[in-house]
Amino acid sequence: MQINSNNSLLNQNVYLNANQALTRIATGIELNRSSDNASSLAIANNLLSQSSGYSQAIENTNSAVAATQITSGATNEQSKILDNIKEKLLQASTDTTSKEGRDAILKDIKSQLEQFDKIASSTNYNGQSLLQKSATDNSASNIQQYQSGLKGENLIETPAVQSNTTGLGLSNLVNQDSSTFTSEVARNFLETVDKANNGLNTIRSEMGSIQNQLESSGRNLLTQRTNTQNAASMFDTDYAKESSNFSKQNILAKIGAFGQAQSSYINQQIVSRLIG
Repeated sequence: MQINSNNSLLNQNVYLNANQALTRIATGIELNRSSDNASSLAIANNLLSQSSGYSQAIENTNSAVAATQITSGATNEQSKILDNIKEKLLQASTDTTSKEGRDAILKDIKSQLEQFDKIASSTNYNGQSLLQKSATDNSASNIQQYQSGLKGENLIETPAVQSNTTGLGLSNLVNQDSSTFTSEVARNFLETVDKANNGLNTIRSEMGSIQNQLESSGRNLLTQRTNTQNAASMFDTDYAKESSNFSKQNILAKIGAFGQAQSSYINQQIVSRLIG
């Protein structure tokens, strides 16, 4: 004698499909296991990895742009100081300016040059000095290399910078003694300040060019990331479809469980009567 059951209602695919739908809803990704589609999963993972790489490269580039903007702002202030110093020297260059007046001018010039060096020593980004070696070392700064892409060679490099009185040839003016600061000496320093201004303008020009490169690279990276994300989106979960599928599989699972319960009850009744 054979007692039949409703095993057809207990198809394990029902539970597997429900779990698969739930996983897709939870992760937002169509492919979560190699068994879903091995080749497509490899493509999706590669695109997602590239997208993450582009995001980090964009963050690197934005940080580099911020650093160059800080440098630009600092050198702009230094340029204003040099312009003011030149005005003071022109005032001191004429013999109509008294000795006392010239002494006061030199004192003002030295005070401004001190501020000039303070800007150089304090300008930094995330602890990295930008206008000289360090806060206490006025030699040239380290060359900065900004990673602006997914490959090691995608670098944008800044030159070494020494934007202080030593690096721009203003040491003699810093050390000028008031007793020998004549109108002729003041006139001679005009060329010194002009050269320092030219050197500072070269630094500003180089930093401006680097900032343009970084901003251009950032825009390109943003475009590549957007396109990569769009390509990867084909593997995103169709929430409406998977929610409907989950509901369907869930209902089928409940029907199967109900059928199994009924089958077990009927079988128990049959066995009971046969035994009785």
